[in-house]
Amino acid sequence: MLANIHCAAVQGIAAHAVEVEVNDGYGETLVIIVGLPDAAVRESRDRVTTALTNSGFKMPLGRITINLAPADIRKEGPSFDLPIGIGMLAASEQLKSTQLERILMVGELALTGAVRRVKGVLSIALKARAIGMDGIMVPSDNAAEAAVVDGLKVYPVANLREAAAFLEGRETIEPKQVDLAKLFAVQDIDGPDFADVKGQESVKRALEIAAAGGHNVLMIGPPGTGKSMLAKRLPGILPPLMLEEALEVTRVHSIVGQLQPGQALVTQRPFRKPHHTVSDAGLLGGNINPTPGEISLAHNGVLFLDELPEFKRNVLETLRQPLEEGNVTISRAAGSMTFPSAFMLVAAMNPTPDGKMPGESSSSPREIQNYLARISGPLLDRIDLHVEVPQVKFQEITAKRDGEPSASIRERVIAARQLQEQRFNGKARVSCNARMEVRDIKQHCQLGDEPKTLLRMAMNELDLSARAYDRILKVSRTIADLAAADSINSEHISETLQYRTLDRQLWG
Repeated sequence: MLANIHCAAVQGIAAHAVEVEVNDGYGETLVIIVGLPDAAVRESRDRVTTALTNSGFKMPLGRITINLAPADIRKEGPSFDLPIGIGMLAASEQLKSTQLERILMVGELALTGAVRRVKGVLSIALKARAIGMDGIMVPSDNAAEAAVVDGLKVYPVANLREAAAFLEGRETIEPKQVDLAKLFAVQDIDGPDFADVKGQESVKRALEIAAAGGHNVLMIGPPGTGKSMLAKRLPGILPPLMLEEALEVTRVHSIVGQLQPGQALVTQRPFRKPHHTVSDAGLLGGNINPTPGEISLAHNGVLFLDELPEFKRNVLETLRQPLEEGNVTISRAAGSMTFPSAFMLVAAMNPTPDGKMPGESSSSPREIQNYLARISGPLLDRIDLHVEVPQVKFQEITAKRDGEPSASIRERVIAARQLQEQRFNGKARVSCNARMEVRDIKQHCQLGDEPKTLLRMAMNELDLSARAYDRILKVSRTIADLAAADSINSEHISETLQYRTLDRQLWG
């Protein structure tokens, strides 16, 4: 007998519909899996047959052929165990159900018959809804993740016997439901707070501007000035994730298996801090079969690169295209995958090899130049704000008064983001000022005569590039939004120029 079971294969962060065809034929008892399976899928033959017998079912006799269609899509991972097991039961007539055509199923089988969690369930659930499935059967630990997809019934199962009993109508499984409002209402109130930071008011202002417009930041200062401390507090002033953003973030984290059992969504903006020894594959993604890297795990959040010059130059150069496009395409022999990477880059570095400012350093000019040359000019142009982080004075360290709390700063950031949301309403790929394209800049960043004259003088004096010109306008628009100003004036331009001069002092 022939049985057809619906499943899905994950490639990149997208899922593709797969039909598991199981045929129970005559001949020597043998299980054959075809349809471009990888090693984990081929090994499912032994897992599934053992799980069937340990669950009280009979091992089908004869030649069993399992085809994973379409055959031109590579099938990876253990998520096909459950549909293969159900297909073998249906093909051998140990299971009779009318629901197999309307339910998509995924899950790994233990030798005991228990159903274990798998990766990429959110992408699979979205695909199930897109192809018109009534429901999806998933491991219990993945149920909350799949249940965030509206309009799809999610049936959590703990073992193979429970799945078979439900499909035959002998048991009832209540569809899993999650309260999205409750998920987003939970905030990390114990996270790092800007109130703990003594002094550094100018740096806090720069980080507020960066958060309000989604801009990239480079902090330059001696060791011990609080660069890492400030960066770790940046997520606390970013606006909350919207549902669509949370779904994108969760899909990436689900693919790499970073969701906790029972976790439904990633509701906090990611903060990724890779070590400076990270490879280009670790940062961008890759391996034989392309998987998301650190920049995709930081999607809609913050990527913090501490000790920036210590990263390999070729690794840093790979950031240029993702910073511009908001996504990264990885090409390998197995295929080409595109992953989202709309992150805020926050970098920190010392001004010289020994950590002191250039006028105080014991390093030679050549040593300083070689140290700074590890960061290319094109990469610097893609960083909107360059901020000097000075030593904190004794009076500021010992002051009893705390700094402004993150909650107060976040209110101003959210208000500025709301203005941007209204401005770019309905425009794809533009959610904040940092993502503006050339036509958006022309429309929303028009200058009067006085600010235009000021900017022209600064461009000539500092020898800034055309890309730097665009970024000055974007940051100025953000400063104007924080001030609730309709247009960009000279004060906004002047403040922005403060964040473009430090790189010329060091690199010029």
